[in-house]
Amino acid sequence: MTVPFKIDLSNRVAVVTGGGGVLCSQLARALAECGAKVAILDLNKDAAEAAAAALRADGHKAQGFSANVLERASLETAADAIKKAMGPCDLLLNGAGGNHPKGTTTKDWLEEADLDDSSLTTFFDLDPKGVEFVFNLNFLGTLIPSQVFARQMIGRKGCGIINISSMNAFCPLTRIPAYSGAKAAVSNFTQWLAVHFSKVGIRVNALAPGFFLTNQNHKLLVDEATGEFTARAKKIIDHTPMGRFGEPEELIGTLLWLVSNEASGFVNGVVVPIDGGFAAYSGV
Repeated sequence: MTVPFKIDLSNRVAVVTGGGGVLCSQLARALAECGAKVAILDLNKDAAEAAAAALRADGHKAQGFSANVLERASLETAADAIKKAMGPCDLLLNGAGGNHPKGTTTKDWLEEADLDDSSLTTFFDLDPKGVEFVFNLNFLGTLIPSQVFARQMIGRKGCGIINISSMNAFCPLTRIPAYSGAKAAVSNFTQWLAVHFSKVGIRVNALAPGFFLTNQNHKLLVDEATGEFTARAKKIIDHTPMGRFGEPEELIGTLLWLVSNEASGFVNGVVVPIDGGFAAYSGV
């Protein structure tokens, strides 16, 4: 992968949570290609180290660390290790997140007959613990790392936080109320934190990706037997004006713009959709 344009992040330390995943590993690579020392955090240590090893193989500075974004002690241990190995955090990319089946309904709409069908998960069957898990993973999984790593940014110039929201935050999708609500919270928190940190020089912004094929959503969007798009995937593409899914590389330009003080030094508290026009389309 070659980044579309390069900014100078030499000697900057970038921490990427969820960095073992498809999208965030690509974003981590973009930061590394601009000269950053990249700390890849993931609940799965093997995934974090594999992503870091791939960067080191190409001559970049990267290390993998195991951390649970829902456990402050785990993050503080990782933060201390990163500071000793690389230096204090300059840039935090809060990429950890995801959905869970227990926070998801089976159908788009409720019909009266559904109430007697035990094979369906209706709104009334949603597991509060499942909803709580999704909300915590996305919202607290953004808030707690920000608490831990932003402390290292205080009093130092050019530091910033990039959160990962979603086009769900602009308009909720059917079936996934927990995920949509959690990402709306991430967008709101991005604005709140941007204001709160404005006097200490930390800018806070967010990417709001549309639909990208990842390990998490592959089964939902691609039929394993045929390799064809599922009905839901086709509906998504039909409602995406550009008529396709996004490519991970298409997040990079916005990320680099937002982390560059030269390019976006007066940009603070924004949530940028990168969704092929999905959030702008009414369906008519």
